[in-house]
Amino acid sequence: ASKLKWDGLNERLWQVPVASGNYAKLSASSSFLYVMDRVSEPRQQPSLKSIKINPKTKVDTFTTNVADYQLGPQGKSLFIRKRGSNNSNQVIVMAGARFPSNAQNSRLKTTQWKLAIQPHHEWQQIFRDAWLMHRDSLFDANMRGLDWNQTKQKYLPLLARVTDRHELNDIFKQMMGELNALHSQVGGGDTPRDTDAPKAGSLGATYEDTEQGVKITHIYRHDKELPALAAPLNKPGVDAEVGDVITHVNAKPISNTADLISAMRNQTGNQVLLTLQRAGNDEAHQTIVKPVSPGREFRLRYQDWVTGNLEAVQQADQDIGYLHLYAMGSNDVATFAREFYAQYQKGGLIIDVRRNRGGNIDAWIIEKLLKRAWSFWETPNGERNTNMQQTFRGHLVVLADEFTYSDGETFTAGIKALGLGTVIGKQTAGAGVWLSGRNRVVDGGIARVAEFPVYAMDGSWLTEGTGISPDIEVDNLPHETFKGRDAQLERAIEYLQEKLSKDPIPKYKAKPLPADTSPADNF
Repeated sequence: ASKLKWDGLNERLWQVPVASGNYAKLSASSSFLYVMDRVSEPRQQPSLKSIKINPKTKVDTFTTNVADYQLGPQGKSLFIRKRGSNNSNQVIVMAGARFPSNAQNSRLKTTQWKLAIQPHHEWQQIFRDAWLMHRDSLFDANMRGLDWNQTKQKYLPLLARVTDRHELNDIFKQMMGELNALHSQVGGGDTPRDTDAPKAGSLGATYEDTEQGVKITHIYRHDKELPALAAPLNKPGVDAEVGDVITHVNAKPISNTADLISAMRNQTGNQVLLTLQRAGNDEAHQTIVKPVSPGREFRLRYQDWVTGNLEAVQQADQDIGYLHLYAMGSNDVATFAREFYAQYQKGGLIIDVRRNRGGNIDAWIIEKLLKRAWSFWETPNGERNTNMQQTFRGHLVVLADEFTYSDGETFTAGIKALGLGTVIGKQTAGAGVWLSGRNRVVDGGIARVAEFPVYAMDGSWLTEGTGISPDIEVDNLPHETFKGRDAQLERAIEYLQEKLSKDPIPKYKAKPLPADTSPADNF
């Protein structure tokens, strides 16, 4: 085999003459290049492409619906795992231009595989791996002043007393906790689960017991433009209102909230028949709903809170916008785009990152807020638009609290450092060392290591252990919050109203056209 000549490698590049695509995971044999085409268009499937290495380059689709693949060590075979089917559709075929017409004998019979696992031996390996990953990857090579070898010996004897995977995680929490690194979590793994345990169902509402049955006191609200996010009682076609009394579920009488909760058990996703009595109506009526899981119910309550905040802001001042970022991931990019571009022309904007769970999109959001308008166009009918387009020109408030975490804190720090707005609320959590989340152990659990420290541009320590202090400190006291008051949001509205009163956003106003409006000379 010939050796690769590293010297001058970047000067000997050849462009493969193939069309562009969303490619990943390039492999090469002596005859073919293989690459994943991760198409994302509707009704399209990711595929594995084969590219013949010769002067007349030809691109073939080796096979479609591919989740992953691996070229064999000699370049003569391909392992391919198809999407879906609970990872059961896996084959090993010859590496060529196309998938063989008959691959039944090449299918891996994974259902017949049996693995003999001794949990205590596996837990010892997991313990050692987690300890090593922290030793090798923690942002502080000095291990925060801790003797890491001695720490290992301190917790090692507890392994003999572990009886299930939850207890191993508990050891990790104690051991990793001694490092005093806030941006580090433990969880997951091959933990026991009771698949026969009853599962709660929810209608997405709150209730009050009455003599007639269970009265609906509130149905969780949502963005009306996104009907898919509606609570079960708010779904199109469901005839239920606040004030209705639930008297029966599937023809079974309901006397109190406990009866209702019991009737919803194991009904998630199923059609359930409700009998409702509406005030002013002599006869009851029936409607069909589909209860949701507790996890979905949590998001319904979250949506209700956000919708309530938005309504409070709109009622206080139509020239102030509001949006909340649940976390800093791909779904939150969509939330920001949907909410921000609908409100960017307002004079004030509240971006709420309270209880934000983190992620990594802070730079993308801050980039949008950094845009500055330097000119504007005016259409014949008087409409005006800036260049740069869709630029927010108003006053910005960021709401943060002690539960603002990770990238929510980085975003808050960036707003302060760049002078983009005013931070109101409480000091953030202080989890500022970034990480990759790659620290998985053999059974899928994680003992995540804080890896990449963050510094301000002058080299000073940022966020970790201290958090980001607000410009205006406001506390949401528990009893006031219980009663429905949000002092932090109220202060943000008050602050923006004061700013808009003292420093209003200039309107676009064109000066008279130049006096000389004669046509240009003809050439």
